[in-house]
Amino acid sequence: MQHAVGSPLPPPHQPGHGPAAGWSPAAQHPGPHQPGSPPHQPGYLGAPPPSGPVPPAPRPPVPPVPPPPAPQHAPVPHGTDVTGHVPLPPGGPVAMPTASPGPDLATTTVAVLLIGPAGAGKTSVAKFWADHRRVPTAHISLDDVREWVRSGFADPQRGWNDHSEAQYRLARRTCGFAARNFLANGISCILDDAIFPDRPVVGLGGWKRHVGPGLLPVVLLPGLEVVLERNAQRSGNRRLTDEEVARIHGRMAGWYGSGLPIIDNSQLDVPSTAKVLDDVLSRAIASPPKW
Repeated sequence: MQHAVGSPLPPPHQPGHGPAAGWSPAAQHPGPHQPGSPPHQPGYLGAPPPSGPVPPAPRPPVPPVPPPPAPQHAPVPHGTDVTGHVPLPPGGPVAMPTASPGPDLATTTVAVLLIGPAGAGKTSVAKFWADHRRVPTAHISLDDVREWVRSGFADPQRGWNDHSEAQYRLARRTCGFAARNFLANGISCILDDAIFPDRPVVGLGGWKRHVGPGLLPVVLLPGLEVVLERNAQRSGNRRLTDEEVARIHGRMAGWYGSGLPIIDNSQLDVPSTAKVLDDVLSRAIASPPKW
């Protein structure tokens, strides 16, 4: 066993060596004796004081101090996560909101999936809608979560391959976990993603599996000229070629006839589109779409 340098351990105690039990430093160094005053010892008759140290007078026992009581917290249900002292309900699959006569969407906790091609205005509408709710609401953008990967980011613009698909799946699952946790704690969510009706890999099934059957999908589908104009205002890897935008827009047309609500916001600004989204969601809660 090694010990810290500069702090040698005392030698082991041996019989006849070293201090005995009950040894006190004060006993080894009595205070100075004042001349002319006899030692204050019982039975003193003028004889010289006994040699050797005088044992110290016994001290009265000190009552033990009870430890402070442990802080009391409300019991946390089994399986509940705890951050600090705030219990957080675990996120489970999101159930369909209960329809009631004249539901007030502004005070209802919901999960919304906003679908649309690049340039449809999904992110702008989702942010505005989330900002103007009267209940806590989070906006979760799949593109933002995908771009959390910095080194090694698999950009789909450079080709859809195993790596880009794996990162897409991982980002979608991460969004789903986040949505479930927010909703379990009373915070509504709106997610946005460009998913195709003819591509099971990036289809609605994954979102339903990760978030739950209560997810309300809505398609935002303006005209081709509108998405081309909006795409031209983008920069970085968010901007696509006109050919790619046209191809995506054409595939999105497959949502017509799918049974999902579709909003053509070609002539609508962001606040007007958010208002239409409220109307569509109110009807969806009263009569959930089949998907």
